[in-house]
Amino acid sequence: MLSRDELREHLVRSRIAGDVATSRENNLDHYSSLANGDPYYMLGLTFDQPWPYRDILALMAKSAGVVSDPSHRWGQDTIDPDLTIDALDAMAERVAHVLSRPDPAVLFATGHPTGLLAVHLPLARLCVERGARLLTPGEGWTYTGSGFARPRQIRYLQGVAMLDDKGGFVHTHDADPMRHMLSELRGELPDLVIADHGWAGAAGEAGAPTVGFADSNDPGLFVGEAEGKIDVVVPLDDNVLPRHYTPLTERLVTLVSRALRV
Repeated sequence: MLSRDELREHLVRSRIAGDVATSRENNLDHYSSLANGDPYYMLGLTFDQPWPYRDILALMAKSAGVVSDPSHRWGQDTIDPDLTIDALDAMAERVAHVLSRPDPAVLFATGHPTGLLAVHLPLARLCVERGARLLTPGEGWTYTGSGFARPRQIRYLQGVAMLDDKGGFVHTHDADPMRHMLSELRGELPDLVIADHGWAGAAGEAGAPTVGFADSNDPGLFVGEAEGKIDVVVPLDDNVLPRHYTPLTERLVTLVSRALRV
């Protein structure tokens, strides 16, 4: 496992954090859309209080490390690598706590298979090795949502749920698949959900203990964390080359394993 300083350097060099590819314009557009109540950006969550645009920007500066200055309207934006590492460590602590219980039930899902699947798969494997049951509700469930013409279905790869479109795993922000999965569990919520996008938001909204990953242009999960519906959100660019996530994943797996040996 890399040291904290080495991992920070890697996150910046790979642009998982630091100067990220997501533009300032894109970030602010999404913050404005969330402030206006656009369900797409709420990621399956409802909020207990109004979240004006300025408050969302301030929260994203605090939780993800984007530029706090509201007059910075275009160009480069950032994710603070130290906030990424701090959240990773908090996630590892939460996962280890759940895995220390007898027969824990864990549910994995990702809406970013081209990037974050590289993190989910090793973590799911670790959970199985440590005695967890990986839940697979809703496998094969098909639906047609807004924004796509063909039906999509829930499919699992080594215990990680994704949406399939005619043989290809696809990017999605939708919360409906997770809502359906939880409905099949008939009120028996998982001990932990590890997810992103609408998969994480819908799980947190339903009251399931949830940890997740989110880019700087996905403020909904950070608002959910601020309101206590999501336990931990790790800020990162969620679509860099999969191999770049290896040191980050190694830290998660190593810290969970160490905690379980104590």
